[in-house]
Amino acid sequence: MLFSQLENATFLPFASLAALLTATTAEATIPGSGTSGANESLASLKLPPNAQIIDSAKFASLPSVAPPSEYDGNTIWVPPGLTRQQLKDRPFHVYDRDFLDIIGHEPKLTIIAESEKDPLYHEAVVWIPPTNEVFFAQNAGARDAGTGLNKSSIVQRISVAEALEIASGNKTGHVQVHTVKSDPPVINPNGATNYKGNMLFAGEGMGNKTAPALYVVNPRSPYNSTILVNNYYGRQFNSLNDIGINPRNLHIYFTDPLYGYFQNFRPAPVLPVQVYRLNPDTMAVTVVASDFDQVNGIAFSPDGKVVYVTDSGANHGFFPYDGARPATIYRFDVEDDGTFANRKTFAFVDNGIPDGIHCDGKGNIYAGCGDGIHVWNRSGKLLGKIFTDGGAANFQFAGDGRMVICAETRLYFAQIAAKAGPIH
Repeated sequence: MLFSQLENATFLPFASLAALLTATTAEATIPGSGTSGANESLASLKLPPNAQIIDSAKFASLPSVAPPSEYDGNTIWVPPGLTRQQLKDRPFHVYDRDFLDIIGHEPKLTIIAESEKDPLYHEAVVWIPPTNEVFFAQNAGARDAGTGLNKSSIVQRISVAEALEIASGNKTGHVQVHTVKSDPPVINPNGATNYKGNMLFAGEGMGNKTAPALYVVNPRSPYNSTILVNNYYGRQFNSLNDIGINPRNLHIYFTDPLYGYFQNFRPAPVLPVQVYRLNPDTMAVTVVASDFDQVNGIAFSPDGKVVYVTDSGANHGFFPYDGARPATIYRFDVEDDGTFANRKTFAFVDNGIPDGIHCDGKGNIYAGCGDGIHVWNRSGKLLGKIFTDGGAANFQFAGDGRMVICAETRLYFAQIAAKAGPIH
């Protein structure tokens, strides 16, 4: 309001304002009272056996809210009226009716592999259609893995056909998990994606001398590999994390946070935390985005006109979790020349941090968070969660309606209705 307008404005006395608010409140429908059309619609939904409604109206106002010393967003939160076991028993959590279109009539979530403590199932999830295999990587830098400085994390693979047998009940036990030994090896792999029939891995590097790098790896034995890029005009990257392919020009975009430094297997950084673009025709590397705390996952919309980037700054590796730092997904428009514009906050996740991020064929957005996979529509509305009762760092569609989820010591296979996004 301009000052001239302010001079001529009419203000209600305090008593009149209070009366107006009281009258308005008396006439309004109170959310969660059972008279709201939206809540009636949600409560009347016919749900699959493995799904349950999580109605935000029921916990918008709590009788008592836990102090920060008891809950800071980094442990599993159980909504009132539920138990943690109930959250696990029906792991498809419906926050909006549109989530039913994503999970379908009979969603399933199956543990297909487990380890006792070693976080073998962490990131770099890639599906290879010709062999119907999924590749993924062990956690680099985790204390229980012993990886990072003295030993590189490993790449592994499983058969999707075998996972389907177990998920359908035709086979008991777990899938066979095979170690993949590329030549030369990918050092401390983290993110990965498909690229022109090969796999493209982001290696975090090791110590002072093994620089972070992008590796191209053949998805068939003997898994020969080539280093694509390992420096920015002579400077080592920090610890490369994740990769996205722009579907309009097939340029390679990758993120570079400080997690190797925070986990004591990389030296102090000599570059800011940034998103880079590699033009595969000229091999030129340019910066397309900065001003992040800890940039992490990256994913393009199916049409390539939008890109989503996660900032996991609340997690600083071996340092304490800080809920006042970002646990945020940002949205950028992708210009015709491949540059990013119009940065917007797309979502702030309610549990843990957003790590890996992907889109389905319709452009819905999925991110690995502190309690499982969260799903939003393109407007940033939370539609639902696939609850894994702990962090799910990354995941990937393995064809339409199938998803492999890496949850550190557990590997999940989800069967839903959503169609996968395109593979490049």
